[in-house]
Amino acid sequence: MSDAEKLSKTDEDALALHKADPAGKIALQPTKPMATQRDLALAYSPGVAAPVRAIADNPDAVYDYTSKGNTVAVVSNGTAILGLGNLGPAASKPVMEGKAVLFKRFADIDGFDVEVDYTDPDKFIDCVAGFGDSFGGINLEDIKSPECFDIEARLRERLDIPVFHDDQHGTAIIAAAGLINACELTGRSFESLKVVLVGAGAAGLSVLELIKSLGVQHDNVTIVDIHGVVHDARDDLHDRLRKHARQTDLRTLDEAMVDADVMLGLSAGGIVKPSMVKAMAADPIIFAMANPTPEIMPDEIQAVRSDAIIATGRSDFPNQVNNVLGFPYIFRGALDVRARTINEEMKLAAARALADLARQDVPDEVGAANKAEGLRFGRDYIIPSPFDPRLISFVPPYVARAAVDSGVARKPIEDMTRYGQGLARRLDPTAALQQKVTGTIKGQGKRIVFAEGEEPSVIRAAHAFQSQGLGEAILVAREDRAKANMRELGLPEDTLRIVNARLSDENADYGDWLYKRLQRQGYLRRDVQRLVNQDRNVFSACMLKFGHADGMVTGVTRHFTNTLSDIRKVLDPAPGRRVIGLALAMAQGRTFLIADTNVTEFPTPEELADIAEGAAGASRRLGLTPRVAFLSYSSFGNPPGERTEKMQEAVRILDGRSVEFEYEGEMAADIALNPNHHDRYPFSRLTDAANVLVMPAVHSASISTRLLKAVGGGTLTEGLLIGFEHSVQIARVGSSVSDLVNLAGLASFDLTGCNA
Repeated sequence: MSDAEKLSKTDEDALALHKADPAGKIALQPTKPMATQRDLALAYSPGVAAPVRAIADNPDAVYDYTSKGNTVAVVSNGTAILGLGNLGPAASKPVMEGKAVLFKRFADIDGFDVEVDYTDPDKFIDCVAGFGDSFGGINLEDIKSPECFDIEARLRERLDIPVFHDDQHGTAIIAAAGLINACELTGRSFESLKVVLVGAGAAGLSVLELIKSLGVQHDNVTIVDIHGVVHDARDDLHDRLRKHARQTDLRTLDEAMVDADVMLGLSAGGIVKPSMVKAMAADPIIFAMANPTPEIMPDEIQAVRSDAIIATGRSDFPNQVNNVLGFPYIFRGALDVRARTINEEMKLAAARALADLARQDVPDEVGAANKAEGLRFGRDYIIPSPFDPRLISFVPPYVARAAVDSGVARKPIEDMTRYGQGLARRLDPTAALQQKVTGTIKGQGKRIVFAEGEEPSVIRAAHAFQSQGLGEAILVAREDRAKANMRELGLPEDTLRIVNARLSDENADYGDWLYKRLQRQGYLRRDVQRLVNQDRNVFSACMLKFGHADGMVTGVTRHFTNTLSDIRKVLDPAPGRRVIGLALAMAQGRTFLIADTNVTEFPTPEELADIAEGAAGASRRLGLTPRVAFLSYSSFGNPPGERTEKMQEAVRILDGRSVEFEYEGEMAADIALNPNHHDRYPFSRLTDAANVLVMPAVHSASISTRLLKAVGGGTLTEGLLIGFEHSVQIARVGSSVSDLVNLAGLASFDLTGCNA
């Protein structure tokens, strides 16, 4: 298929997507219930009069009683739509709707597109100023240069809310972040940089002004526009451009590129030639950001300069300068402190935040989203991926702090750590649980064994676990193999403790003890020693048994059943406990545990009662008040059946144990999860929806969890293991680094033996 045919097919698909019922990409959804007459009375007449009076008395109360504080108007007159030109306000609506979708997807901000049918700047400004205060902020978009400069400046003067022209500042912030890291990698300072700016439009001049704030010197910048070098003798320059003109004898792009350290391209495709790149200084930094065709293609650069650091505006090359890295999180931080404007300090803070984030270890899910494995800070990764889930909690606090420090915030944030945690929860329902676990284990210094310590993903997880202060990570591995992989991963070799099972000082003691344990189960002494020497799960479990470690993570390279069998050779259940598997599910604002997901295939009623107690204890340890439901295809005897009787008997067994948690059953899943099930079953002992679901067999638990995961709409943490005498967590084969870090945290948190 040719490029033209592909483009045509893409156009067809895009039109079909936008036309599908309901047309467009956004809709309004109420945030309060509207189910009863009382709901309507409170939300509208007569109840709405109370907030009206409160706002009339105190205008700032509008942030307390309305959605203003989480809304942004996305405003355009359609005079510069993408690269398509002046096509009018109606044609700009799909783009503005798209921008509103990005606000919601990446920062949980409600964006409302507003298309204004005025090309005259005065009329446009009067119009936007007239409705502007209805929103928490204004995002200007696709307005042609140079009018956009004047429009933004005057609206910022007239409105007491953030006004931000993303075409200018969004690109500037992302490019500045990339340049910070490019300078870091090449050992340059901003004060010494020789910069060529190709393109003197809104984005180009905004990039220039921001990097000058970072230290780039006026006389070290050469601007080249469609007429050649911008110099102080030209009489065709508008005011915004004239202030950046300098005295120089240079007149062409060829001349300007000689010995330049940096080329920033925001102009047109193909105008920079390989010969120009060849003439640049050592380690040239080339940001060719024209879209869809860069000023020069990356392969053309690499053909003449293997030492270049390259960024483009395209997603199919490394280091994409993508505005979605900026505007959602900048507005998030600005809205959360009720900022009066977005100033230079806040833009610089966003750039520094993005630069800092790119230097962190990159989660596996980011690599998967970008179809690139092994992403890490370096020449091909100086700008974070738009799919990095940490952006929402990492960038806005920088912006919010800068707003407070620069005096433009109405509502300072007192606890930035808590604020960042709250941001993470906005888009990731697992964040609250992870924060509880992290907050508990930090500073305890527990020793967690990573049994498969030669695996690259395990090494990265161990390094992340330890570097985040969550505990001491111990790799069970051959030292030469582990260190070789550390070098390959770009990680320091001397920060993680490595234990070689065969060469360990404890090897003989482990073997003697394990032989006594297994000698009546058909094992010879040499068989046991071979297990200790060669099976890292057995060796790691021995470390727990002897008190040489506090927890263990394994499972990346072997299936759950085999791994569990290895561990059971060494470890027993905790006194009075049963080993069970759990899945932690979060959907539609609810958190619940599912048990038993992978240990006891067909549990007896007695075993089901044990599973309920263990799962209830784990749920209490995780901060939930357990409400246990024994699930079945029937509810309270209807329809009857053998499996139903088994669940009923488990309830009777719990009745005799006098446990201190709510439980009920047997019941269907929809009844168990319905908080209003008392309307139908007033005798139920559950005071609210169940949050611990005990399944009749492993296969039903597995089907349920896999179905939940496949259908989506929620998050699922699988493979939690409880009930052993020491803390062990078994990952799924091929688990991501993030999954392993989370399981290591749970191993340190220790769900073993917790009481219901």
